[in-house]
Amino acid sequence: MIQETEYISRRNLVAKELEKNSVAVILSAKQQTRSNDTQYPYRQNSNFYYLSGFKEENSALVIIKKNKKTKSYLFVQKKDASLELWTGKRLGELKAKELFCLDDVFIIDTFDSKIKEWLKECKNLYFDFSMQDERIERLREMGSKLYEHKNIAHIIGALRLIKSEAEIMLIKKALSITKEAHHKAMKSARNLEYEFELQAEIEYIFKKNGAYSDAYTSIVACGNSANTLHYISNNKPLVNGELILIDAGCEYDYYASDITRTIPMNGKFTDAQAELYEMILDVEVKIISMVKAGVYRSYLQEQSEELLCKGLIKLGILKGSLKKLLKNKVYKKYYPHGIGHWMGLDVHDEAPYKNKKGKEIELMSGMVLTIEPAIYIDKDDNAVPKKFRGIGIRIEDDILVREKGCENLSSSIYKTIKDIENI
Repeated sequence: MIQETEYISRRNLVAKELEKNSVAVILSAKQQTRSNDTQYPYRQNSNFYYLSGFKEENSALVIIKKNKKTKSYLFVQKKDASLELWTGKRLGELKAKELFCLDDVFIIDTFDSKIKEWLKECKNLYFDFSMQDERIERLREMGSKLYEHKNIAHIIGALRLIKSEAEIMLIKKALSITKEAHHKAMKSARNLEYEFELQAEIEYIFKKNGAYSDAYTSIVACGNSANTLHYISNNKPLVNGELILIDAGCEYDYYASDITRTIPMNGKFTDAQAELYEMILDVEVKIISMVKAGVYRSYLQEQSEELLCKGLIKLGILKGSLKKLLKNKVYKKYYPHGIGHWMGLDVHDEAPYKNKKGKEIELMSGMVLTIEPAIYIDKDDNAVPKKFRGIGIRIEDDILVREKGCENLSSSIYKTIKDIENI
């Protein structure tokens, strides 16, 4: 659990990056309509949660920097017994003042009037440019005469790159649940008939262990379905003799896990499946061994491309010189995506890959990223030996960068052929 002192520290770090005489506004997420008068389960805006720890909708955080002094204010919904009967209890102004260490807490109904007053004394307005929200348009109007509008998301995203020990513990907790779910899937697959049944086994484990939401929509792709990278239909039969690509991770107290394993439906890899799988696993292990502070993600990408290309040549899937194949990016047909991405409050964490000068950010201790080499070969690809057609394999782990190396946070989730077949 994140302590209140950590939220205070985060707000102070944001304030340091603000220009003098500035108002920064971070809004909560809006409730999303599912259909007609039903809603999706509410999930707070990650940037808002990162700075406040407050989970209710229709709220706002304001940080004001005047001269060298900063103040932080939270706006919340007022207590309303008739509405709470339908949508659940609200914390309210008085309770929020008790629980959250801010300079003051106000009712959200007063937001516009207070912002107008604060903007009279300031020159700069910060807010999240990417939010599609009528409240953002009102902010633009209220701050239309200010010297400058700036994107607060860039400042918060840069802070989110480095995880605290408390954040790492929450990611590890999410991964401990995800481990149980993937191992359950490995045990259950041969006794089930459809992809959605396997998805249900996985997500039952998530919720049973207090991870009430998935970090993303689970992918359970049997056979050629694995060659659709974002396959989420999960409605086809589980076919004996085929591989199942399972990309599934839970979210625990807002922190994500992101794991992919590729397993044989019947518990036994064929020779061709094993050949391709071992090649990809070898690449993943080598790339993970390269992760440490000071390394660039682009270097890991280049190395993964070269290693996978060599493997494809050795297996007879690609033909020609390594140099030419790499130069012409022929391997992209089978490995079209990146080696990994930042992970944290979002499964694809909203954090920058380049600094203010447009240069790539090197890996630093405390960053968490995925490493996920893969090969996808469509069933109708006649350029490939027949035994490999229709196979899609991705192996993905969550890696914590350290000064002199890294920690594979998901290393205990089975991925060797021996371990997968044994379970």
